[in-house]
This record gives sequence, structure tokens and C-alpha cells, in this order.
Amino acid sequence: MIPPEFDYAAPATVEEALALLAEHGDEAKVMSGGQSLLPVLRMRLNAPGIVVDISRIEEIKGITDTGDAIRIGAGATYQDVLDSDLISEHLALLHTALTEVADAQIRHRGTVCGALVHADPAGDVGAPVLALEGRMVIQGQDGERTVEASDFFVDLFETAVGEDELLVAVEIPKHTGWGAHYEKFVRVSHQWAIIGIAAAVRVEGGTIAEARVGLTNMGATPLRATAVEEALVGKEATEEAVAEACAQVGEGTDPPSDLNGQADYRKHVAGVLTRRAVLAAAGA
Repeated sequence: MIPPEFDYAAPATVEEALALLAEHGDEAKVMSGGQSLLPVLRMRLNAPGIVVDISRIEEIKGITDTGDAIRIGAGATYQDVLDSDLISEHLALLHTALTEVADAQIRHRGTVCGALVHADPAGDVGAPVLALEGRMVIQGQDGERTVEASDFFVDLFETAVGEDELLVAVEIPKHTGWGAHYEKFVRVSHQWAIIGIAAAVRVEGGTIAEARVGLTNMGATPLRATAVEEALVGKEATEEAVAEACAQVGEGTDPPSDLNGQADYRKHVAGVLTRRAVLAAAGA
């Protein structure tokens, strides 16, 4: 299907992009890699008056070490992140999850921040960033503000970014030395996750000292399984102990019911996949 007609602008700076958003209001849509927006336009699910392409803004393309965190700019593609030694060393969970994103073509075009602000609950980025307690850097004409990942995802395809603002970066605290695993359940390769479990675990002497668990497609937004995290702390990294801590991961979630499975089925599978993800992350 052919998208409806729209104007197009490719600003060279964040300030220029923000001026365009302020001028056009809810008639404007931001595009970075275009891997989320373009399919929406082709299906005519949205008809913006103007598309503001931020892919040429050099100042938001970097991946940098800020000391206690890694900052990923809004222009950094999935592949940029996968190729970064900083990510593989300090954010193994994000690196592992991004290897499950679609195919090579999409990974070279799509961006991490674009996926975050698109906020598809079946996407592979939100759960690991939420589990790792990322901070979203949002810029408007009055300056920058920072929003914790726990407050960023508001509802289905809705985030804390205002229509006159840009998500310019995500900053994720370092989890150096943590084991990590992303368990993604799909029927065919490159599919959106039916369920995904993002697990990061720090083990000391065979015992789980800290754990982070994020859930993909178990509700209208990415979710964090804090009860499971708390139950894992102090447990030996054995199958029996981990299975007990992960058994109730579905409680308090609201997964969809569709052709891929009913909600109760998803909750059951989530328990199995969480056990597998945590054990893999713990090296057990």
C-alpha cells in the first residue's frame, strides 16, 4: 500500500528538529531509521503532515562511556550498538537481546532509541533497558530532562516523550561482569516476540547476589519482574531453586490473547522461559 502524501524535512541539528516539531505539533512524526514508522505509513495507520528525519543529526549518533553508565545516542543503529565494545563489556544483556532483532538489514537501519520511543510491547529493546534501569534523555526547546525507564513506558505505543520533544539518548548503568541471556519465543525466525525474557544475574560463589528480569509482550508495556528478582537473591544457581523463584513470574501481568496463544498459555510459558533465561545468565 502507498502511504498518504506528506512533507519531509531532514534537519542537521537537534535544535532544528525541535523547531519543526514546535511548528507542526501533532501533524509531525519523527523518523530515525524508519523501521517502525514506514510500515505504519504504508498501512495508512497514521497520516502525518510532515515527517522529520533525524538520521542526519551527527550529534546524536555516538555511544559513549559516562563513567557509571553507557550513553547510546538516538542515531545509533542496532548494529552500531552490537559492534560496540562498550556494550559487549558493560551491557551484555542489551547486546544479547539485540542479536534477536529481526534481520541484518533492519539492524543496520533501525535504532535502539527509535524502538524505545515506538514502545511496541513485543519489541526486543524495552525489556532489557527496563531491567537494566536505563534512563531516557529527552530534549525539548527548554532543555533536557531525564526519565527513568520505569516511568517512560506509559501505555501501548505511548511514552513520556511529548509531541514537541525528542528522545536524544538512553543512558544505561554499567552491569560489568553480570551474566546475561535473552530467551525469545517465536514461531518463525525474525518474528516479533510472542514472549521474551531478559535476564541479567550477578553470581558470587554459586549464589545469586543480584538479578534483573524484564518481560517482553506480557502486557501493554515492557514489564519488570521485581518479585522474581527479589526471590532469586540468595538462591543457589541450581535448576530447582531458580524454578521455584521464577514460577510466579506471570502474576500481575496482562498478556494478550491472540492467534499465537491465550493469556494463560503465555503466563505458563513465561515461567518456563524465565527459568531458562536465569539459569543461562547464571552460567548454570
